[in-house]
Amino acid sequence: MMARSFLALALLVPLAAVAQTIRSEEHAFRVVTVVEGLEHPWSLAFLPDGSMLVTERPGRLRVVRGGKLEPQPVSGLPQVAEHGQGGLFDVALHPRFAENGLVYLAYAARGADGVGTELARGRLAGGRLESVQVLFRQSPKGSTGRHFGGRIVFDRAGFLYLTLGDRGEMERAQRPGDHAGSVIRLHDDGRVPADNPFAGKPGWKPEKYTLGNRNMQGAALHPRTGELWTHEHGPQGGDEVNVIRAGVNYGWPVITYGVNYGTGTKIGEGTSKPGMAQPIHYWVPSIAPSGMAFYTGDRFPRWKGDLFVGALRDQMLVRLKLDGEKVVREERMLRGALGRIRDVRAGPDGYLYLLNDSSSGVLARLEPAP
Repeated sequence: MMARSFLALALLVPLAAVAQTIRSEEHAFRVVTVVEGLEHPWSLAFLPDGSMLVTERPGRLRVVRGGKLEPQPVSGLPQVAEHGQGGLFDVALHPRFAENGLVYLAYAARGADGVGTELARGRLAGGRLESVQVLFRQSPKGSTGRHFGGRIVFDRAGFLYLTLGDRGEMERAQRPGDHAGSVIRLHDDGRVPADNPFAGKPGWKPEKYTLGNRNMQGAALHPRTGELWTHEHGPQGGDEVNVIRAGVNYGWPVITYGVNYGTGTKIGEGTSKPGMAQPIHYWVPSIAPSGMAFYTGDRFPRWKGDLFVGALRDQMLVRLKLDGEKVVREERMLRGALGRIRDVRAGPDGYLYLLNDSSSGVLARLEPAP
């Protein structure tokens, strides 16, 4: 029923702009603009009725319904701090959203010790979030405007994962008593799971699931294994794709394939060290990855199972062909066509959806072309 309603909606959506046919290695497609006029859009979620929620970094949650951007943003959001790269980040629906109406938001917020990433949820009722609760506050926060992370993913067991950056202070990613530079794992109500790898360990933040991550702005569940995959920004070079597993140290800043900005000097101890995980894929030079999705639809059958990554630096969409946890092929598409691609989502209707990071941002989708 849901798939049919999405298809019906797709047929009603006016095609604001249809680009010329683009021929990639596997499929020909068109880029269709769904809506324009978004202010630095960051993330996208699909509602069961076929409408969409889109976050804008300055702190607004917008609704796209019937192919049109509703003029009034959703009200009732927690207080968002627009600070450097910080603002309103990811939006995600509870796995049982159809029953409980719960929407989760990751955002930057101020506290006594600065600005840091927080997680809140509320019940979507019409154009308002009600009964909003803050479930998690990063501690300590910080004064910089960099590296907030901010992606939310639910796994198949209902656990919630939130990615956190190192806040531009690299040494924090290795500190056990610091949330920065890690993946956080929670129950859907914010409680700490008893089997978290560091729960009950003296000196460790119990919410931590990993450590040694720099700034993860892409996260998605593998469609076959159900494991969480993330990508993260390196410094000058060294962007990574990682498979996230409990208690693993991903190395930053002790090991990295990147170097210091400007000087090109070495960071840490090299590119490998016993006890620290290697990425399954990395980019040198950097592509500045942001947004990530596995394609599972039927409209582009030869893309099925591929991993799509948005890139800010070269304004492109990257397709990774996988063999298990090995990348066997990389294709780069749409270079410069949409600007800085901030998010990538596989829609329930089988299309791929993209957001670009602009003061007049666009929600677009890829549609098959003859």
